[in-house]
Amino acid sequence: MGNREKMNQLLKLVNGSSKVLVVINADPDAIGSAMAVKRLLWRKVSEVTITYFNKITRPDNLAMITYTEPGLVPLEQIKKEDFDFFIIVDSQPDHNENFALFEFDVILDHHPLSADKARFSDIRSDYGACSTMMTEYLKSRKIKPSSKLAAALMLGIKTDTSNFTRQTSLRDIRAFQYLYQFADMNIVTKVERAALTQADLNFLGLAIKHRKISNNRVFFHAGKISKPDELVVVADFFLTLARVNWSVISGIYENTLVIVIRNDGLRKGAGNTAKEAFSAFGAAGGHKTMARAELDLKLVRKQTKSVGKKMLGEWIIAMIDKTAGKKIE
Repeated sequence: MGNREKMNQLLKLVNGSSKVLVVINADPDAIGSAMAVKRLLWRKVSEVTITYFNKITRPDNLAMITYTEPGLVPLEQIKKEDFDFFIIVDSQPDHNENFALFEFDVILDHHPLSADKARFSDIRSDYGACSTMMTEYLKSRKIKPSSKLAAALMLGIKTDTSNFTRQTSLRDIRAFQYLYQFADMNIVTKVERAALTQADLNFLGLAIKHRKISNNRVFFHAGKISKPDELVVVADFFLTLARVNWSVISGIYENTLVIVIRNDGLRKGAGNTAKEAFSAFGAAGGHKTMARAELDLKLVRKQTKSVGKKMLGEWIIAMIDKTAGKKIE
């Protein structure tokens, strides 16, 4: 089934009185994709609202929101009963407990299939970005994206493919080329330059000082953290070290153990490793080169005590080594 047929199938589910809520875990790909959904449903429904539940702290993500103006509404400000149609974009219902608040009519995603129960689902794990899928939907409807929407979709593709160096298909490249002619490149440049805050730099310095290397894998457990996005900055940075092929960074945010994983894509996938190692303790999964786990701290503490691992960092290293294999590559 082509993009036009899929879009027609989706549109048959809504009408002029539909009040649509698009739910995302906000990052550049999710934001750009949600903006595209809003444009695709323009004049087809009564209302489209984009809501998010995660804490947005990364300067580039904040800059993207400022310049592309997606109109995001925090989940705590949403009344579920005000809507009658629910769409999840760039995620699947089992990716985060906040998605369990809704019964989704539509799922649009590019992560490996894990939960597709919906009236309509389009999950393409061979795509590097959900923004690529949404660009194809726009093209199928002959909708010219605004300069802000095109910039947002470009940023989504660039971010999720790490500038076309991971999990990239020809479709992602073609979508990017198509968007380039419409996008406000000033927005793209401003967002990409907003990379680090002073706090991020200080956190990175701490991670460099206290890093541990085992089997060509670099680890850092930060203890309590003020924002999970700090872990992402460090995980990406450590993968640039010579002879390092895995980067595993963790910290405790509120009552959750957050683990961010990156690898070079040449070995066992990060997403499968995270799922095998940590899914018994919470949500875990991702792509071949990047993954994330958000674990119930109480369950983890109980486990570390039973296996004699006093430190969370030690337990994480042991779980990764056990799952990914100890062979030095």
